[in-house]
Amino acid sequence: MAKVTPKILEERLKELQDDGIPEDLIEKIRDKIIDIELEEEQLEYFLNKIFINYNNAKIEVSEACGVVAAQSIGEPGTQMTLRTFHYAGVEEFSVTQGLPRLIEIVDARRFPSTPQMEVFLEKEYGGSEETAIKVHNRIEQIRIENITHDVDLDYVDWNIIINLIPEICEKKGIDIDEIPEILKRYKKKGTIKREGNSVIIDPGIEDLQSLQKMREKILKKVVKGIRGVKRGLLMPLEEVKKEWIIKTEGTNLQGVVQIEGVDAARTVSNHIHEVEKLYGIEAARNMIIRESQKVLEQQGLDVDLRHLLILSDLMCVSGTIQSIGRHGISGSKSSVFARAAFEVTVNQLLDAGLYGEEEKLLGIPENVIIGQISPIGTGRVSIMFDLDKNLEIIKGNK
Repeated sequence: MAKVTPKILEERLKELQDDGIPEDLIEKIRDKIIDIELEEEQLEYFLNKIFINYNNAKIEVSEACGVVAAQSIGEPGTQMTLRTFHYAGVEEFSVTQGLPRLIEIVDARRFPSTPQMEVFLEKEYGGSEETAIKVHNRIEQIRIENITHDVDLDYVDWNIIINLIPEICEKKGIDIDEIPEILKRYKKKGTIKREGNSVIIDPGIEDLQSLQKMREKILKKVVKGIRGVKRGLLMPLEEVKKEWIIKTEGTNLQGVVQIEGVDAARTVSNHIHEVEKLYGIEAARNMIIRESQKVLEQQGLDVDLRHLLILSDLMCVSGTIQSIGRHGISGSKSSVFARAAFEVTVNQLLDAGLYGEEEKLLGIPENVIIGQISPIGTGRVSIMFDLDKNLEIIKGNK
């Protein structure tokens, strides 16, 4: 029997592509069998099997794929545990998981309950812990309250005294000499000066309440880092111990990708609206699929990717992210009955009556409500059978 040469393989794969098999599947087949010695008959058998299985996996015409997808995601959703998960490490932070996270994704919440980023670094920075710490120090948000013993109020001279911790300042790469410059807006009409490890602000105010309010503002003042990134955790990548990544609590993708040393192509955030704003709707659609898959896999649930594809396509089809609910997709349907069947039935029907909306009975819920055959499966086909004509044909044949 003849062995398969690279030329024969490419010819057969080209035939398979011409028969309607997608390009990404062809790439996977090529990668799998390029190093295996096959005979022509074996290759033919293998590619025929792929063609048959692919066509069997395609959805039937008029299949109610939306209902199947909703059932396939919703049913495993009831099996999820409502626990939060902690990253192993010295500094832990919790992540919303399971059903609450799935609801967050489907609702397209403007602000996730535990926003996070995985910041990947460029080769020259991610290779060692020392270089990764430098990038980490540029990213992690440090406020005055993180680098001080305390901020005292001197009621005799009406001063605010900030007692800095030099060890923490050095560790975080902060120059104490720069602190007075950062805080200069709080001196108002007065003065600001440094004495040893303390910074003394004389704002020229002799009012207790105003001084206390100013103290609170000074404590929250960001000295270094990116606004929104509360904490960063430097850790080695699990698969490859040579590479270091930064996991953050809080997100600001736009700020982080501008930092020197950050690999913008791989850095991800779990804040879907932020991803959409920075990279566009296609990236947000990808994010919805990935986040949903992650949640389901962590709970040990196996949901076919195609159900998640339908969900993400529906959420992003308009060019912006819409939630699945009465404020999003379900509330913007053209059918009155479909909207009324979902939520706030009386209001929907009253509004439709006031504005004189027309119900064309094109979808599934509206036909179920009035007791007609729904346009799915065999109900999609509108063929009429003339019994009288049929009897004439039968008699004629006899």
